[in-house]
Amino acid sequence: MKKVSKLIALLLSLAMCAALAACGSDGGAGSTPAAAASGSSNAGTAAASGDVIKIGGIFNVTGDQASLDGPEQKGFELAVKQINEQGGINGRKVEATYYDGQTDQTVCANNAKKLIDNDGVLAIAGLSDSDYAYAAGAVAQEAGVPIVFSGATTPDIPSTVGDCAFLTAFGDDVDAYAAAGYVYDVLGARTAYVLTDKSMSFTTHLSDYFTQKFEELGGKVILTDNFSSGDYDFSAQIARYQSNGEADVMFMATGPDDASTVIEQFRGAGITAPMISGDGWDTDLWGVAGDLANQDIYVCTHYSADDKSDVVQNFISAYTEEYGSAPENAFAALGYDSAQVIFKAIEMCGDDVTAANIRSNLEQITDLQCVTGTISYTADNHVPDKTVVVTKAVDGTLTFQANY
Repeated sequence: MKKVSKLIALLLSLAMCAALAACGSDGGAGSTPAAAASGSSNAGTAAASGDVIKIGGIFNVTGDQASLDGPEQKGFELAVKQINEQGGINGRKVEATYYDGQTDQTVCANNAKKLIDNDGVLAIAGLSDSDYAYAAGAVAQEAGVPIVFSGATTPDIPSTVGDCAFLTAFGDDVDAYAAAGYVYDVLGARTAYVLTDKSMSFTTHLSDYFTQKFEELGGKVILTDNFSSGDYDFSAQIARYQSNGEADVMFMATGPDDASTVIEQFRGAGITAPMISGDGWDTDLWGVAGDLANQDIYVCTHYSADDKSDVVQNFISAYTEEYGSAPENAFAALGYDSAQVIFKAIEMCGDDVTAANIRSNLEQITDLQCVTGTISYTADNHVPDKTVVVTKAVDGTLTFQANY
């Protein structure tokens, strides 16, 4: 998820010229990363020394991304603890350094620089919102250090940032297509209302993808409306919706902080159409809305605690034992999985652990079994092809409905 900001353009314009030489040139649209380049003479040459391998994490544990990045960091920290308890990687312990991005693009960029220049990390993970991913990614790309974004979902991040950038999650396009398919095929929706937070490019993209797929299937979007994050009065949008007539389904493209408020006000106004959203709603929907959040609310996300597979249940058990409660949402699992892909790439390095080798090895990962699904990368695709899990809000928890 990501608020539109001029900072992205500034960071990228300053950093990408150097990034072209550091870790590959900028590429085209979609999930294809920038084509690998020979790199500058010092790009990605940082190497592990002594008995430890240094990695880093940037997570927005304060600000409006905290409900996603907080669990994400906890999942990542759990993975680091486990790998060290198992003896490390090829006999070397993993040393992880973390910084709070504070839901601020400049802070995220500065933290990436600190991790690389001061802490000497060979890989970075973190961040659920793509604007912050762009900011930190530009710095990592310039330095030739691989950065695995734990929860960011914009599919063109690798092609925009460069070939040092990888996603752990599926892309927004896959998420929205699943939402459209589910409401059309399973709920039988033929008309839709779309509400979009226009201050976030994550949500605007999500709405565009949903509309594209829903209409491709044969549905019709009968009304679109918008707001800006922080606008907590939805009375005007509700009035427009009611005057237009009820749709079969409502696609609500908002961030996590607005989710419960949107539910509370629309349901409180007597609107009963099913609501569905993307992974940004994998958060506490009940905080403001209370029981209203149990009324036909669907969330397309990354995993379900109802999954009885060993990989999922082992993660839930370990997380619960470590932190005293079950994972808050799927972003905890994404943080855990982002560590796993980094560990795998480091393991493939053998004794020659460098940032450049980790980056190269990430592209060789195939069918890595993770909590949120199987992860594979190639030189041409740094976005994993994963299944979307459709859930429904029931009695304070998200319950499994379907894989899409």
